[in-house]
Amino acid sequence: MAHTLTLRVLDQGVRVDGAEPTSKTLVTATYGAMRGDPGAIDLDYTVGRNIGPATFFMRRQGCEQRTAPDTGTFLARFDEDIAIELQKLRRDLYFVHAAVLTLADVALMLVAQAGGGKSTTCWALLHHGFQYLSDELGPVDLKTLEVHPYARALALKTEPPTAYPLPSNIVRTSRSLHVPGDKLPARLHKRPAPLGAVFFLRYDPLALAPSVRPISAAEAAARLYANTLNPLAHPGDGLDGAIQIARAVGCFELVTADLPATCVLVTAVLNANK
Repeated sequence: MAHTLTLRVLDQGVRVDGAEPTSKTLVTATYGAMRGDPGAIDLDYTVGRNIGPATFFMRRQGCEQRTAPDTGTFLARFDEDIAIELQKLRRDLYFVHAAVLTLADVALMLVAQAGGGKSTTCWALLHHGFQYLSDELGPVDLKTLEVHPYARALALKTEPPTAYPLPSNIVRTSRSLHVPGDKLPARLHKRPAPLGAVFFLRYDPLALAPSVRPISAAEAAARLYANTLNPLAHPGDGLDGAIQIARAVGCFELVTADLPATCVLVTAVLNANK
């Protein structure tokens, strides 16, 4: 049976059509928290599965079909396509590869290299009074320094520590674990929030305890720039935006270890940084 999912994402209208159960379920679970009246359709997708070879596919209107051999690759390619197209549509926003949460309606970014614990730390903080904007994209309005929500399902590569177990009814693909927005242990923050702090994460399994240190605006700007997704859409090839953010908010290097202790430390830093 045909199914249409309509989304309102970063003030853009997105429609996803599909009848095949697995691809339909994957996209709905991953993006369903952003359901809404799309208004004019800016991005129009069809998803499904080919008969014969066990191959999933996605096709954006006006483009060639892209295929994937398994559920994890399919969802990764859909994620990549919609993120890139949103950056083209919202060139006014400064996109940072980051998890974003709020505490007392003020946003913080968690920035890390692959495997740096960004999503796992995000998952843990949601158990400590934080609200969820995104675990993948931090779209910043440089005029207001507000971060817009992008409430895609939180994605983890592996099971988190036992202190923060996953609910039973999550989406498991061949690559990762996805917690839909309505299964998170905290509320979604559904409106833009002023950015108050940026944490650059580094996971150290040998550390006895987490640690944090303030970093200079120059160091923060360099690190932020390295994690900017659409720098060429902005003045100074994006460096001006990184400098602006780094000068405006508190920036810290966070070495993560024990997750409960890390969450306590992050909360204390934010409260002291008000």
